[in-house]
Amino acid sequence: MFLKFLRLEIKSFFRGNSLGINLAMKIFRFLGIICFILYFIGGAFLAYFYINENMEQDPLKVVSRFIVIVWVADLILKYMMQQISSQNIKPFLTLNIPKRSLVNYTLVKTFLSPFSWLNSWFFITFSAILLFNGYSFVGVLAWFLGISSLLYLNNFINIFINGKEKVAVAVGVAIAVLSALEYYHVVSILDYSAKVFYSFYESPFFALIPIALFILLWQLCYRYILKEFYLDQGLELKKEIGKTENIAFLNKYGSLGTFINNDIKMLRRNKMTKSILFGSIMFTFYGLLMFTSPVYKTPYMMMFMGLFVTGGFQFLFGQRVPAFDSSYYPLMMTLNVPYKEYLKAKWWLMIIVTAVSMILALFYAFIGWEIYVTFFAAGLYNIGVNSQFTLWSGAYNKTQIDLNSKEKRMGQKNSFNLKALLLLIPKLLLPMAVFGITKYFYGMTAAVISIAILGMIGFFLREKIFDIIVKQYKREKYSTIEAFKNKD
Repeated sequence: MFLKFLRLEIKSFFRGNSLGINLAMKIFRFLGIICFILYFIGGAFLAYFYINENMEQDPLKVVSRFIVIVWVADLILKYMMQQISSQNIKPFLTLNIPKRSLVNYTLVKTFLSPFSWLNSWFFITFSAILLFNGYSFVGVLAWFLGISSLLYLNNFINIFINGKEKVAVAVGVAIAVLSALEYYHVVSILDYSAKVFYSFYESPFFALIPIALFILLWQLCYRYILKEFYLDQGLELKKEIGKTENIAFLNKYGSLGTFINNDIKMLRRNKMTKSILFGSIMFTFYGLLMFTSPVYKTPYMMMFMGLFVTGGFQFLFGQRVPAFDSSYYPLMMTLNVPYKEYLKAKWWLMIIVTAVSMILALFYAFIGWEIYVTFFAAGLYNIGVNSQFTLWSGAYNKTQIDLNSKEKRMGQKNSFNLKALLLLIPKLLLPMAVFGITKYFYGMTAAVISIAILGMIGFFLREKIFDIIVKQYKREKYSTIEAFKNKD
């Protein structure tokens, strides 16, 4: 049955009306996977020989010490990027096919994703190196099976917390608390990690615990999906009673106020936009990375962090214009919509949130005024320059967005565009170069002033730049409509 399902998916791929683009994206994806496999294999060799020769410690103990970090990072990555696809399963529910087979196939498909098995190349290679250097075969095998079972558990945990924002937030808070306890040396999580995971090698029977948990969670996840596996229940799009909301004072700004009003409602109501708001808040704390490495304290990287601390929302929101309106964009283009006012509404919303982010970033002043001044300068650049270039890059984003679900897919055929990548130069590289070079030769004051001047120039030239942006959106209009109409 599983082979039949796979053959049907292969036929669906080759019969699609976008075969050429799909095939090109598959080739790029394949090349990317090969690169990551080589990175993981090389990382295994580097980890063993570096620890063995430079640190003069047992490589297995040192790697076991950091397994807990790998496990948490793997869980976060899968939560953000991986989700169960039910679209290809729905047609089979009306056929005479056992539902249990469909559920098992759905679970197995999660393990076929590269997010599930790429990290296994590190552990396979590392285990082979351990065996070659005289480690116990039974111990290494038990260690490998125990670690692999633990990492594959994340597939099931992701299914349970996927779509449950409160549970995901609770798990995130728990991870943050444990990280803080480790950082401030209250509880040594890494020491416990070393003891627990090294015990899989010393006492192989301990490896049976994660294997048993894997089997248990498979059964629980199977029952959980089976219970919801109906077209009119678990797989149906959730519907809510519509609510009429209106921010009255925006109405006096005409069509501009109407568009802003609609965007605020969209941000408040939908899962996808709520996740963007949450991600914007998380970006505010991005500057705390400077405590992890001296590299982040260089002027270039401080400016880089500042751009994301103050501009997280505009990077997440602006480059998805008009993809947020993809469900009704073709209809909207048949109406007499003032395109410049439509884009300006998005721009003003980004400006307001960026200004709020600059205020929220004030807590960095307690760490050092130089840091906050750098972030403040980055905020000015985001307001004057990046807000417009980010909006400009949105013209090339033709990826449909379902506002009722979280977007976790990468490498989509319409999301890659060389022109959008070129716009990263004025958005990121230019302010980093100007700030770093000016600070090196003339000091902090001159560096901040130089970035502020660039921001002011961009702000005062916004009408001219907007005319260019509007022309570009109109130039991409019909290809965008075609992409949004194509549901394949």
